[in-house]
Amino acid sequence: MDVIDRAIKIFDKVVLTVATHRDKSPLFDLEERIDMIRESTNKFEKVEVTSSEGLIVDFAEEKGAVALIRGLRFVSDIEFEFQLAWMNRNLNAEIITVFLMTDARYTHLNSSIIREVTTLGGNVDDFVTPYVSQKLKEKLNK
Repeated sequence: MDVIDRAIKIFDKVVLTVATHRDKSPLFDLEERIDMIRESTNKFEKVEVTSSEGLIVDFAEEKGAVALIRGLRFVSDIEFEFQLAWMNRNLNAEIITVFLMTDARYTHLNSSIIREVTTLGGNVDDFVTPYVSQKLKEKLNK
């Protein structure tokens, strides 16, 4: 939410795109992820949540977007993110990539840590929305 909150201060509209990645096995399916993101962002009037397949720059162009917003947690994120930004720029030079650093409170977080803490009965309420916390508990503590 931190990056979204700052992105809507910069842009008139933010389209949050949930993409599938064939090399990953997410805990939640695409529809569940969209549902959680919509529920978590419904307070933001300027946010639209959708999904896409294929190249993100093609999707951005279809939506009339001018930028891709990417959140950075660690310095180690930068190399991979720069590779993506470079390729996206080569595919479509009209779409720029904007990097926003996450708040320091969230730099150490990733989905694996949140999943592990939830599985072991820990409280992640300070790091995810109440709705996401509920869905994690339902999924992991069956």
